[in-house]
Amino acid sequence: MSMIERVKEKAKKDVKRIVFPEGDEKRTVQAAAILKREGLLEPVLIGKTEEIRIAAEETGVDLAGILTIDPEESEKAGFYRDTLYELRKAKGVTEEAAAALVKDPMYFGIMMVECGDADGLVSGAVHTTGDMLRPALQIIKTKPGIKVVSSSFLMDCPNKELGDEGLLVYADCVVMPNPTAEELANIAVCAADTAHNLCGIEVPKVAMLSFSTKGSAKHELVSKVQEAVQIAHELAPDLLLDGELQFDAAIVPEIGESKAPGSPVAGHANVLIFPDLQAGNIAYKITQRIGGAEAFAVLQGLKKPCNDLSRGCSVEDIVNTAVLTAVQAQG
Repeated sequence: MSMIERVKEKAKKDVKRIVFPEGDEKRTVQAAAILKREGLLEPVLIGKTEEIRIAAEETGVDLAGILTIDPEESEKAGFYRDTLYELRKAKGVTEEAAAALVKDPMYFGIMMVECGDADGLVSGAVHTTGDMLRPALQIIKTKPGIKVVSSSFLMDCPNKELGDEGLLVYADCVVMPNPTAEELANIAVCAADTAHNLCGIEVPKVAMLSFSTKGSAKHELVSKVQEAVQIAHELAPDLLLDGELQFDAAIVPEIGESKAPGSPVAGHANVLIFPDLQAGNIAYKITQRIGGAEAFAVLQGLKKPCNDLSRGCSVEDIVNTAVLTAVQAQG
């Protein structure tokens, strides 16, 4: 059974409500129908009722049993307006501005999640990452002790000798271009949590990657990773985490033993933390395109899960991301 199949089985055991603020988008409507039909989660489509109906008609989708909400007609609009005003008035948001914001499907969906009327949110078929992440950071905010939102890529590799039976978690590959040592430590702790709670990796083994292994090179870039290792140990003392390690020393047992003898992680890592976004983004695409791995992305660090899609996403991509979001909500 593949990783995404295992996640789907987990989703069915504790069905969550996931909101889609792009409810009138055709691929999203199709995905919602699949998610509902297969019992993976309870989808909620946000948008103008007539536009959602038209999208469903044009794609041949039956919306029976799927909740649709028009923010401008919702009886919850007043409550969300007042809640948003209280949350953001110190930042200069007026009652009038709050009333206008909750008419926007994105803000309405974020408020549903914040207020417990939905368990998570998925967008990105139309909107940019920033369109979603900005209100999510303003309203939902990050988990206690975590200062940044980042991403993990779940890499399901055909070589089952790698990582955890072929499953590797890569971070950060989407969000933080050049993280500081403290941010890198935050990313590592969140990625380990993603590996355990979402992927079912019983014991995350986190490698902080560099072009150096245990001081084999001297450079400020290496020093940053070394500092991140120290901070991560302070944040999560019980986490199996080591660095700095080169990629091969992190995942190949004999090289790990040679370059970092005695390391609890070297040669057996299943969570790989890249020193910057360039390295992480390049690595996941090489692993996907040359290594033949399936890649699934999630955001991490928010108190409640919100995930982003590529605007070129397929219906299957939306289904998979929604299921991952639902299982994150179980965590």
